[in-house]
Amino acid sequence: MGFDPKRFVAGLPNLPGVYRMLGKDGEALYVGKARELKKRVSSYFTKTAQSPRIEMMLTQVANMEVTATRSEGEALLLENNLIKSLNPRYNILFRDDKSYPYLMVTGHRYPRLGFHRGAKDKKHRYFGPFPHAYAVRESIQLLQRVFRLRTCEDTVFENRSRPCLLHQIHRCTAPCTGKIAPEPYAEDVANAVLFLEGREDDVIKGLTEKMQLASDEKHYEQAAIYRDQIRALTRVQARQYVESHRGVEADVVACVIEGGIACVNLVMIRRGRHVGDRSFFPANAEGAAPAEVVAAFLGQHYLEQPVPGLVIASEPVEGFDAITPSHGERRVWLDMATKNAELAIAQRVRDRATQETRLAALREVLGLPEGANRIECFDISHTMGEATVASCVVYDRSQMQKSEYRRFNIRDITPGDDYAAMRQVLTRRYEKVTAEGGKVPDLVLIDGGKGQVGIARSVLADLGLHQVAIVGVAKGPERKPGMEELIIELEARTLQLAPSHPGLHLIQQIRDEAHRFAIVGHRARRGKARTTSKLNEIPGIGAKRRQALIEHFGGLRGVQAAAVDDIAKVEGISRPLAERIYRHLHESAAA
Repeated sequence: MGFDPKRFVAGLPNLPGVYRMLGKDGEALYVGKARELKKRVSSYFTKTAQSPRIEMMLTQVANMEVTATRSEGEALLLENNLIKSLNPRYNILFRDDKSYPYLMVTGHRYPRLGFHRGAKDKKHRYFGPFPHAYAVRESIQLLQRVFRLRTCEDTVFENRSRPCLLHQIHRCTAPCTGKIAPEPYAEDVANAVLFLEGREDDVIKGLTEKMQLASDEKHYEQAAIYRDQIRALTRVQARQYVESHRGVEADVVACVIEGGIACVNLVMIRRGRHVGDRSFFPANAEGAAPAEVVAAFLGQHYLEQPVPGLVIASEPVEGFDAITPSHGERRVWLDMATKNAELAIAQRVRDRATQETRLAALREVLGLPEGANRIECFDISHTMGEATVASCVVYDRSQMQKSEYRRFNIRDITPGDDYAAMRQVLTRRYEKVTAEGGKVPDLVLIDGGKGQVGIARSVLADLGLHQVAIVGVAKGPERKPGMEELIIELEARTLQLAPSHPGLHLIQQIRDEAHRFAIVGHRARRGKARTTSKLNEIPGIGAKRRQALIEHFGGLRGVQAAAVDDIAKVEGISRPLAERIYRHLHESAAA
């Protein structure tokens, strides 16, 4: 008996909840939330005019499931969790794995400026969020130039005996060595905070008064410092693309769909200042209308991010408090976001054309079938056999798929045995792929020569993956880019492409990304191992004290830079133990 929508709707409650549309094999087609389940689900089967995309989805529905919840907010959370776990074919998905960054002003006696991502500490003040790390760092550089606040970690600050280079180039007043007293430094911090709150006029007014007073008292050097600060702040005001009422907090969301590509641009206005924008390209948005895309973005984005006082959207969204202005300042913001989305799509089209040209050239030179798209590349990284890490990066759908990257800690092999490391990573990777029915690549790139390629063929053959092409990428003379030698496993031959060959450019791009990803993982593992091993050697230091030291000083370098008195301040560390730790670390460093 087939799915009967009328009978199904008749049994639904008038409660908030989540509904799931399923295909004939039980696969998730769509997950949605509803303020009233009965009303929302029935609308799919009673409306006469549906979008072509929705009509296509409804023809594939073989069953439906619902879950009632206590509130619409709870339904929103459940919907998001199910979308992430089920990956429904018709849900528009925005993938954004990273949290947004903030600028932090610490609660130290001499506060420092810092970049922050993650959980917040009540001792510090946070400004943001910013759309990307570059916007935070640009703001920090500006505040350094104008107010000369420190950016060094506390462990460095507390152990300096002379000013650093930043003081010499007039980017820091060197509170670490007493070059500035607490009161004037606190005044600089207060002005920086006013600036971050969007009160530049108040800052400039105060600095102007101080400049005039210093000039009247013939303190011309100090007056010149105030003058330079005023000039810098005035230039910043002139550079602002958005001028707004003081303190306005707003997100501006615009969707543009061109040539089948959907893009959402998010412009962030913080304290009346344009702090940057960010473009998002959703998955599963083919055939969707702009209103659907905006609704999906707002629903998913604000589950993880704070909602500002004002949200401006290019499309009205039912159930979300967003405005769509027709004129005035807010319309100017929306037009700016729309233009950003158009530019991002144009860049995406250019990048895609380049990538497709490269992939077509690679298919041709390697004799791969027309439909070959997915490439996986492996690299091994270690330091003379220590802390070996293997990386696997994925290229698919004409771009690097970062969410599918994987690292493997290599264990139980002879240190430095790259063949054994390659065998282990390939076995672990493709045993899981075959067992779970995962995506099988069309091409496997190996950063290595004939030996590594032979290992790869042996592993894949044992797992029944005979159809996968394997190519080794051996470094050229003196590791010079463009001189790579390709080992074509199926034909038992080598090939050297011209440095200008588009296919070689694609191989280099993927190989370099695998190399970068492996090195990052190796350095992290090596640093952790070395830190643990050095502290492990000290009698009386167990896991709990090791962790306390690392957290307090931010790593082994911080512990090594600390004085005995500072080490003794850590919870669980007595004065005699602190002396023993200091002595051991400095004796081992000298050795």
